[in-house]
Amino acid sequence: MPPTKPNLITEFTLLALLALLWGSSYTFIKIAVAEIPPFTLIATRVTIAAALLLLIIHWRNEKLPRDRKTWKMLFIQAIFNSIGAWTILVWCQQYIDSGLASGLNSTSPIFVFFITLFVTRHEQINSLKLLGSCIGVLGVILIVGVESLNGLASQFLGQMAALIGAFLYACGAIYGKKFIHLSGTITATGTMLWATICLVPLSLIIDKPWTLNPSLNAIFTTLVLSTLCTGGALIIYFRLIKTLGSMGVASQAYLRAGIGIILGVIFLGEKITLLMGCGLFAVIIGVIFINMPSKKPAK
Repeated sequence: MPPTKPNLITEFTLLALLALLWGSSYTFIKIAVAEIPPFTLIATRVTIAAALLLLIIHWRNEKLPRDRKTWKMLFIQAIFNSIGAWTILVWCQQYIDSGLASGLNSTSPIFVFFITLFVTRHEQINSLKLLGSCIGVLGVILIVGVESLNGLASQFLGQMAALIGAFLYACGAIYGKKFIHLSGTITATGTMLWATICLVPLSLIIDKPWTLNPSLNAIFTTLVLSTLCTGGALIIYFRLIKTLGSMGVASQAYLRAGIGIILGVIFLGEKITLLMGCGLFAVIIGVIFINMPSKKPAK
């Protein structure tokens, strides 16, 4: 029996929700990292997320994998996403502006395209997807403001870290295709358990978290970051890798900037400038082009 085609309305809604959760995480990180050092913040984030996900799989009567091969693969996935990308991106946000970080980090779909084209060839790609990737980056730049690129002449290490984070996200979106036999909850739990095992000792050694005295605001922000923006978001993320593919799930990098503008209009009374409106339109067009079904199946 052939697999049923995904409902694109449902999948695009989930893609927008994922963009909302991960887009808001930048704000939460910016608030929390002012009082909680990067390693401790990420270690706390993944530990709480792992605990939440374990409760969910217990409630759903799912079982963690028992074979070593799967756990080795989950470790690699954890390096690409949480251990690598999240830690690097938290670090770089201490040194570069959020607008520049957002613009550089939005390049992950372009990395996915070229890695797929020249290395993995695991999905059908075409010039329309490349065009969508480039339009999406342009849209993000217009949304965050062209002036955000002024910092490109300085803060080299922070910028390289943001690009490395985008590259790791791209690798994670591609490698995540190896877990189509597992539920999104199981894959998310496995990666968070590995991240906890690796990052908690580093936090204890480097940051000495018992000496910290974060405010209630920083603690609450970290809890939201851990539960909604990590545990919940990862379940959606691994589902979308199955339904929309690596390029599709990576395209949420563009939607994050657009959703930020919409939230600002709704809740803060902010106004959309002409450039922002053009950027928002470009982001939507880019995501549509990237997720437009290919005529030929991937080999």
